Amino acid sequence: MSFQINGREFSTQPHSGQCLRTLLRELGHFGVKKGCDAGDCGACTVLLDGEPVHSCIIPAFRAEGHAITTIEGLAPDGGTHPMQQAFLDAQAFQCGFCTAGMILTCASLNQAQRQDLGASLKGNICRCTGYRAIEDALNGINNIEDAAAGTAFGRSLPAPAGPQVVRGAARYTFDTAMEGMLHIKLLRSPHPHAKIVSIDKSAALVVTGVHAVLTHEDAPEKLFSTARHEVVEMDPDDTRVLDSVMRFIGQKVAAVIAETEAAAEEGCRLLKVGYEILPAIFDPADAIAQGAPAIHPDKTQAHRIADAQRNIVAETHGELGDVASALAGSAVTYEGTFTTQRVQHAALETHGGLAWVDADGTLNVRSSTQTPFLTRRALAELFDLPPDKVRVFCERVGGGFGGKQEMLVEDILALAALKTGRPVKLELTREEQFISTSTRHPMRVTVKAGADENGKLTALQLDVLSNTGAYGNHAGPVLFHSCGESISVYNCPNKKVDGIAAYTNTVPSGAFRGYGLPQALFAVEAAIDELAKQLGISPYEMRRRNMVRSGDPMLTPADMTHTDVHYGSYGLDQCLDLVERAMATESARPDLSEDWLTGDGIALTMIDTVPPDGHISDSRISLRDDGGFDLVVGTAEFGNGTSTVHRQIAATALATTVERIHLKQSDTANGGHDTGAYGSAGTFVAGLATQVAAENLAAELKRFAAAATRIGPDSCVLENDSVVCGKQRLSFLQLAEAARVQGKTLCASGTSTGTPRSVAFNVQGFRIAVNKGTGEIKILKSVHAADAGRVANPMQCRGQVEGGVAQSLGAALYEEMVIDERGRVANPKFRDYHLPSFADIPRTEVYFADTTDSIGPMGAKSMSESPYNPVAAALGNALADATGIRFTSVPFKPDRIWPALQAKFGGS
Repeated sequence: MSFQINGREFSTQPHSGQCLRTLLRELGHFGVKKGCDAGDCGACTVLLDGEPVHSCIIPAFRAEGHAITTIEGLAPDGGTHPMQQAFLDAQAFQCGFCTAGMILTCASLNQAQRQDLGASLKGNICRCTGYRAIEDALNGINNIEDAAAGTAFGRSLPAPAGPQVVRGAARYTFDTAMEGMLHIKLLRSPHPHAKIVSIDKSAALVVTGVHAVLTHEDAPEKLFSTARHEVVEMDPDDTRVLDSVMRFIGQKVAAVIAETEAAAEEGCRLLKVGYEILPAIFDPADAIAQGAPAIHPDKTQAHRIADAQRNIVAETHGELGDVASALAGSAVTYEGTFTTQRVQHAALETHGGLAWVDADGTLNVRSSTQTPFLTRRALAELFDLPPDKVRVFCERVGGGFGGKQEMLVEDILALAALKTGRPVKLELTREEQFISTSTRHPMRVTVKAGADENGKLTALQLDVLSNTGAYGNHAGPVLFHSCGESISVYNCPNKKVDGIAAYTNTVPSGAFRGYGLPQALFAVEAAIDELAKQLGISPYEMRRRNMVRSGDPMLTPADMTHTDVHYGSYGLDQCLDLVERAMATESARPDLSEDWLTGDGIALTMIDTVPPDGHISDSRISLRDDGGFDLVVGTAEFGNGTSTVHRQIAATALATTVERIHLKQSDTANGGHDTGAYGSAGTFVAGLATQVAAENLAAELKRFAAAATRIGPDSCVLENDSVVCGKQRLSFLQLAEAARVQGKTLCASGTSTGTPRSVAFNVQGFRIAVNKGTGEIKILKSVHAADAGRVANPMQCRGQVEGGVAQSLGAALYEEMVIDERGRVANPKFRDYHLPSFADIPRTEVYFADTTDSIGPMGAKSMSESPYNPVAAALGNALADATGIRFTSVPFKPDRIWPALQAKFGGS
């Protein structure tokens, strides 16, 4: 068939059943992304005769005789289209995976369509931004600033990859083609709990193009955890690359490796597996009950599992003071049990990667990961390889949110590459992402709280039951974290915690933005509001009387062993004041009938700025021959903005501009070490390493210039791309030339170990309207205040807050993975899951406290995950204020809250 792509004529024959997206990618148009496989997300949007379409649901043959425009051809001759420029000016992207499709849709809108962006953009999902910056782009708003040499830190500078992102030239994991590449498809378990008794490969192996079928007999017997932490002892060893026991529906049974995906899929269909069905259990309370079937009966405490025979992965118990006596003597008390659901990360780039073995025997893995260095270490140990014979790296990553702090695909990729000796590729489908990766931990949290007649807390007690699913990745750390800052943010003489993380035969839980705090805060912040209501005290005043102040001990009985958390700066009081003032102003209200009830709600949170027990990052910087600098860091970029901030830190320390800082990152071949881009450590830990390296190089430049000018180093200063020694000025270019003549490279390194740690604070406020006849919720006002220390990049940090609030609103209002009575994920696609779209998300007013942290780089603190944490709690408090009913389960779907509204208010 014949058709046009970006003005050029093409003639080719698509494969039988091929969609337009895969054809365009085969032809090298990698700006066309794979996000959902079903026409739900818009990442694959192209223009067909000028109209935006989802190319994943357009049969390729339908393009015959038509003109296709991809993001690469939106502007002629490699230029910049006005809409691409608008996205650059507004910085209307974070990870950027959705951006090509979003720009093409926006570029096609007429003036009438721009009047209703909720309808016009309903087919394009952004998981990162919260959509405010995208609206800014459509309105022609410029959000970026300039910065003179040495002044980059604290300015709203653009992301370095921006031009490549908006033109579709930024390369993500699968945006490459390799000669001789084989494809992996995985057969997955149809049973929640079963033992494999036989696998017949014969029919699969005779399929044309199939090279190998790998089963548990081909895999290492070593046990490991898919969770990636610097200290491996934080997680249980309970997982194999391929196992002989299936513990959830969707677990991988076998891998078929073939010349094409179609051949690999056919091979999977022809595998014959015999199973011995084992008893399954889906509820964590049932799982830990006496007599329940053990899910990992062969594991012991040696595998770092608390009590495998009772399905208890991890537990924590502790008490400060005497909670029972304090509750008995309190003027007011509250008790409630709150439940939170499974939530999918829904990063638009699914898990996957490519692996191959070099001529020198080095195993290379190109993966969509937040932890390349820890993954390399795990692969080396798993396959008995020297660490220097394993390379793991990532290009730009299309979203993570904690879901890629796991080794979920790299192990099978490595096994396949080592077994076949050929390059291999594995890219999960959207359904596989839902049924086989990881989710947020569902929790049941019972809170008991008491206060005296003056509103001072007398007792706080948490009883937490966490469902970790079939495997214990992150089970303990998430449990401990949920019981930590959620109550240590409040001064209270009597505190008690009992927490258990339980195995069930369901899809595993794992790391997710907030790491357990949103679940616990939902209960704790409700209790604070209920006590305030009984005492007739405002929610703001109740928190002021009880929240920790700078210098107060931050105490939780859950874990008293970590003593390295300090108030590097304190801005919680400012955050509370900022939200209270903003919420006091009247918000624009739609024309609401008497069926609508309105209410306000707030919640606050504190978070440690670094995970405990070690988080290490190395940075290296050197002077280039052209007078610029090469900066090498290990941390990954997946929309968290570290690429921008690291250049700002280095440019400020070296009195230069960010354009002269050339960044290399997230590749173990570059040397050094980086624990990973998680736990909000990309700026606080890795950024501090960059600051140390840049300041060390600044000192080296002064010493080198001082020797050349015979003036003491103390009399030399860096200024405007030069070193000034007295009256003499040597440019960085001159220093580079002088160093080259002497056979020297002027370079320096820096390391941060992640300790001591600081604390960051966030406060969220909502004004909502609730329809008592239908249960519908409208958000009339959203306000968020954050203590991020000295804000490295206000525009970018505001985007992190807006995106965190938007993502958390999705979970609070409608996102939910449904597990049916068989343990199967019943809604493994976006269409049935309801990710927030443009129309769902309000504009959030964002305010920053005025603080400077004494620990973080140049006074900054972390702020990528913490904005997520207080949202559901604040929304729950607003819902209680509006209705007088305390709803204790999320999401707050209309059909969930309507029965209680009907019972109280009646009506049709």
